[in-house]
Amino acid sequence: MYSTRTLEGYISKAAAQFPVLLLTGARQVGKTTLLRHLGGRERAYVSLDDPLALSLARADPALFMQRFPAPVLIDEIQYALRLLPYIKMAVDADRKPGSFWLTGSRQFQLMRNVSESLAGRVAVLQLLGLSRQEIMGNGATQKPFLPTTPFFTERARQGDTLSLKDLYTLIWKGSFPALTLDASLDRDLFLSSYVQTYLQRDVRDLAQVGDEMAFLRFLRASAARTGQLLNISELARDADVSPVTGKKWLSILEASGLIYLLAPYFTNVTKRMVKTPKLYFLDTGLAAYLTEWSSPETLEAGAMSGPILETWIMGELLKNWLHNGLRPPFYYYRDKDQKEIDLLIIQDGTVFPLEFKKTASPDKHDIRHFTVLEKFKMPVGMGGVICLAKQVLPLDKTAWSVPASLI
Repeated sequence: MYSTRTLEGYISKAAAQFPVLLLTGARQVGKTTLLRHLGGRERAYVSLDDPLALSLARADPALFMQRFPAPVLIDEIQYALRLLPYIKMAVDADRKPGSFWLTGSRQFQLMRNVSESLAGRVAVLQLLGLSRQEIMGNGATQKPFLPTTPFFTERARQGDTLSLKDLYTLIWKGSFPALTLDASLDRDLFLSSYVQTYLQRDVRDLAQVGDEMAFLRFLRASAARTGQLLNISELARDADVSPVTGKKWLSILEASGLIYLLAPYFTNVTKRMVKTPKLYFLDTGLAAYLTEWSSPETLEAGAMSGPILETWIMGELLKNWLHNGLRPPFYYYRDKDQKEIDLLIIQDGTVFPLEFKKTASPDKHDIRHFTVLEKFKMPVGMGGVICLAKQVLPLDKTAWSVPASLI
């Protein structure tokens, strides 16, 4: 099965402009499926997961390039980085747009080598799992979220609603396309295999992890802290490793596309602002699996109910922007007086504040900290509380209640 991805339109534009296109993202988010769908039969396909193809790419890159000429899709390029200079030479000899399409799990070596070898020749895009709008078949029309009247008006025409049960089922299952589009797959079996494959392949490629069980403990501890301020010392303590190792392993999770670190908004206006990033797992199903919630019902009723909802909302907003080919201008605000705003979207010099709440009846108390933005001397746009309300309603002159179904 295939579900239309929002990123399709931007890929077409990038491929018409750049000779090389690199699509990054975690394993199983649909990178290869998307590019093969767009590439059609005219574009050759080779996967470096194939031992024979990988051996040729590493031993004789020049012969590999002759055997697989452009236009070609090369899957998992991070396994044969020696190909990149040869791709550069081929591109410089023939600057035809869209010649080489590459996929790769986000890794240190991959991005560094791409930057060095293909600067000015490559468009780098990121793919996450399926957004809810993509699951519903609205991928082609999904726009970047901003809490504005035109956005809400357009989304309201869909007549979309989302019950509490359906929402937490969606959160518990996650956004990997294979699980989302095939109801016959066993969710626990799929995610168990995913974690094992991740430990055995990506972790070993990224760093020499001698104790896989310690890394798994670190992975689970990270999942348990999704939606919270990052505390490396606590994470390292729970995995029984040093803070230095914990910091290195956190970089591995970020580089392989499993987590997102939301930066704090910081200016010199005040020195009382918190500078620590917030940690979010990019797939809520994987986070729920790692923290051993056995069903949507137990997840909704349990201690992670609020943080996992916040994590899902953040993931959907990230997909809104990334899948439109845009860098998400996202930050959070928190100061040492415990005043916090879950998300600031800063667009064209205007800040749009958002809160995430597990409530169906938000009120003015939920937006009380929006007033702190006055100190930054920036225009403040409409704000909102993304929550479980059924419809968009004003909380005051500057903020709305926003149903989670509309993001």
